[in-house]
Amino acid sequence: MDRTKYLPRILDAKIEEYLKVFGAVCIEGPKWCGKTWTSSYHCNSEIFMGDPAGNFQNRQLAELSPALVLEGETPRLIDEWQEVPPIWDAVRYQVDQSAEKGQFILTGSATPNHKGILHSGAGRIGKLRMRTMSLYESGDSSGKVSLEALCRGKITTALTGEVDLKNLIALIIRGGWPGAIQLPVEQAALLPTEYLNAVIDDDVFHIDGIRRNKTKLRLLLRSLARNETTTATNKTLKNDIKEVDDEDIDVETVKEYLDLFERLFLTDNQPPFSAGIRSSVRVKQAVKRHFSDPSLACALLKVTPTSLLGDLETLGFLFEALCERDLKIYAESFGGSLYHYQDYHSREIDAVIELPDGQWCAFEIKLGANQIDAAAENLLLIQKEIAADPKGKPPAVLCVLCGMSNAAYRRPDGVFVVPLTALKN
Repeated sequence: MDRTKYLPRILDAKIEEYLKVFGAVCIEGPKWCGKTWTSSYHCNSEIFMGDPAGNFQNRQLAELSPALVLEGETPRLIDEWQEVPPIWDAVRYQVDQSAEKGQFILTGSATPNHKGILHSGAGRIGKLRMRTMSLYESGDSSGKVSLEALCRGKITTALTGEVDLKNLIALIIRGGWPGAIQLPVEQAALLPTEYLNAVIDDDVFHIDGIRRNKTKLRLLLRSLARNETTTATNKTLKNDIKEVDDEDIDVETVKEYLDLFERLFLTDNQPPFSAGIRSSVRVKQAVKRHFSDPSLACALLKVTPTSLLGDLETLGFLFEALCERDLKIYAESFGGSLYHYQDYHSREIDAVIELPDGQWCAFEIKLGANQIDAAAENLLLIQKEIAADPKGKPPAVLCVLCGMSNAAYRRPDGVFVVPLTALKN
């Protein structure tokens, strides 16, 4: 690769750290998110299981003798290792034998069945999740506000510039695919559409060799798109397909297909939060539905910049998905975890970041600046009610993450306001 053209990723620092700690590092994530490009940047030799040269000679060699493909200068990249699952055990064995750090970088865009893999690799192979590019990585956020500093209650008041709603819509539709960053939105929108076609036509079959009903796969994907950023249950998804598409699908089939989508890194759900609150309030335990990139939901809903301008409700959900993708990327870089909060008193927090020390921060996500006051009021009310509980642990930081705000600042009531296009890790 031409390293001078490499676009730095937030995950780079973690990869370097893991190479010093583990004998091998496995970088997982959706296809086309940049795993190979990034891994190649960090390696000194490489082999690609998907290379068609010589009638897929590399794959045949790996199947014949996995140990042979491990030979090369370290760190050695083995791309799409899941194509030949025995490679995992060969890497684990080699790491055990030499006891050296940073020997291999594995990349995988699917989680294979455990059949054929003898050992988990615990302690030998460190796993990292790569996502599509955040706005800061793609150059669409100024990075004037650090999320890590914000979660510690520190912010420098700054004007961050006017935000054009049409440009924000284009960022949602384009997504964070490295190959689409420089393309006009109309062309960039083709990439997630073809991505979905590839998953349905090829990847779903290759993950376990079972042929599934493509029509039902598409129906479920469309239902997930209609329920993006909601806590829809499996039963809700089934009913949604029946009501909207006039088709029926079994709940067990829904469950099976959702598991497949997760193994293909097509979905990236947001788990519920409760551990840090430690109050008597009963918290709902439903995940918030997300695709691995909001552009996938856009492709399935067949939205355009013009149609989203005329449907602000859908735009609001998709903007929230964009924010939560970026929050997850930024938070994980400093050991944070992203959740959402929803209790049986109808109180909700769009995004919760739990820090390594157990402190947590609450974020409301709003597209328009005219919604900031209501969002801040909601956050303050939840903070007060949790603090009033003797067992409660209220959030340390409250923040409204906004689409159309032109400044980052702290309000007199203590709530921070930050534009998404000014945020970084």
